Parts: sequence; C-alpha cells; structure tokens
Amino acid sequence: MRVVLQRVSSANVTVEGRQSGRIDSGLLALVGVGRDDDRSDVSYVADKIRDLRLFNDANGRMNRSLLDVGGAVLLVSQFTLYGDCRKGRRPSFEEAAGPTEARALYEELTGMLRSNGLIVQTGEFREMMRVELVNDGPVTLFLDSRPAQTS
Repeated sequence: MRVVLQRVSSANVTVEGRQSGRIDSGLLALVGVGRDDDRSDVSYVADKIRDLRLFNDANGRMNRSLLDVGGAVLLVSQFTLYGDCRKGRRPSFEEAAGPTEARALYEELTGMLRSNGLIVQTGEFREMMRVELVNDGPVTLFLDSRPAQTS
C-alpha cells in the first residue's frame, strides 16, 4: 500500500460538483492499493497515519500525532500511485490491485482509522475527483507498506 500523506490546514474533495469529503486541520492521504497488499498492509498504514508525529508542539517541533491534535483524515483512493513510468510514454498500472480488491482494502483502512477514534472523511472510490488542499508546512511524506526491492 502506498500513501502520499500531506499535513493540511484544510482539504476537500468534490465529485461531479458536489462535495464528497472535507476536513480542516489534519492529514490528506492519497491511498494506492497494490496487487499483493493484504490486511497487514492496511494495519501498517493505519498505524502510521494515526501515530506519526507530524504536528508541532509548543516549541515548534513535529512532536504531536493526529490524535494528539484532534485532527481529521481525508482519504482519497489513488491507484495511480502504482503507475510505473520507467518504460515508454504511458504509465503501466500492473502493480495496482484490481478494483474489487482495492475497494475492500480501502474500506478496511477507512474503518480501521475510524475505530481508532479518528475523524475520517473520504472521496469516492473509482470516481473522477477534484482534490483541493492547503498544505501546512509544507509537510508531505510517502509511505509504502512494503520494503523496497533490491535488484
């Protein structure tokens, strides 16, 4: 599972002109599901989103988690995180999970975050979405639940 995680002061997602999800202070998570991902990948990502200390403390150091600051999460499915652009001019998405499997794990991630006491808003799976955000910092991180393969 791959996630682009951005600390935001606000973010929202719209589908066909209507707002699907909106948060104020918190994290925008663009989530891609890989074809070999399973529940352990979901758990890893959920724990990271919940526990990473990405918010400033009184001394201006990133020392507080999403739970500590009472922030929310906006989850947006993003299969293109598995796009491989190394060959040719068109990305290959062979490493992305199929829609049925990806939806199940994306929904499991949503449920796991909510069960951890987080406020979670979402985009709409397999829809064209407009995502707007105000990146705070800016702070942007890339999470991958699988270790990098070495050749």
